[in-house]
Amino acid sequence: MLRVLTSALSLTRPWRPPGARSSASDGTARDPEIQVRALEGPDKGITEIIMNRPRARNALGNVFVSELLEALAQLREDQQVRVLLFRSGVKGVFCAGADLKEREQMNEAEVGACVQRLRGLMNEIAAFPAPTIAAMDGTALGGGLELALACDLRVAASSAVMGLIETTRGLLPGAGGTQRLPRCLGVALAKELIFTGRRLSGVQAQALGLVNHAVTQNKEGNAAYHRARELAQEILPQAPIAVRLGKVAIDRGMEVDIASGMAIEGICYAQNIPTQDRLEGMAAFREKRPPRFVGK
Repeated sequence: MLRVLTSALSLTRPWRPPGARSSASDGTARDPEIQVRALEGPDKGITEIIMNRPRARNALGNVFVSELLEALAQLREDQQVRVLLFRSGVKGVFCAGADLKEREQMNEAEVGACVQRLRGLMNEIAAFPAPTIAAMDGTALGGGLELALACDLRVAASSAVMGLIETTRGLLPGAGGTQRLPRCLGVALAKELIFTGRRLSGVQAQALGLVNHAVTQNKEGNAAYHRARELAQEILPQAPIAVRLGKVAIDRGMEVDIASGMAIEGICYAQNIPTQDRLEGMAAFREKRPPRFVGK
């Protein structure tokens, strides 16, 4: 069962971020391009961001990016969000990348500002305090793969197609791809993939370490989503403060030398010592029972 954020109704329906436009430029009504759903029952703590721009294959257009930024800003303050899962509401595609039709209408200054905004979006995803998972059930090209790279974990259908293909369009990755791909795969392999603009299947991406899991696609076209949700369910029972601090320690530590990283780990550990969850974990171990973490 799903609980929809900011709605008092029990019905499942899209959540519209504050300030999102309710109509298209021609005055016709349109659905939100980003929907946010919080799962209930045993999945409580998992929140989904659903990308739903079917005509443009979830391309990163201006409205799409605005709604996604607003959703992230609101969710960042919600302590009940223990895992944030990105998935597509459009069958066969995760995110097709930048909206080149919009980009064609821009002058050079506008293009620069647009790319800077996309880079900021990916940084917001990467800095989200709770673990993030990208469920890639279809195509993830250019900015679409950069969005997935900004997530902590990635799950792909074996038939999904992904790649940083910007050089085939006369561009280079500009929303974090040149920085996150080498940190994920190593410098030489990242250069090869970016220089060639090569496309990978989900199976190939898993073999390289680009995705955590690759699964056979099902008839509904959402096998990666189901595997990502299973992965989120494994995270849910763990102490949420410890998980969040673990994310900080890893992310910050990977940017510095190991001695500085050890200091960062120490700072994070010190912040975890006073928590109720740490005491609960020790009590549960002593009493030989499952812990009941509350995030305090």
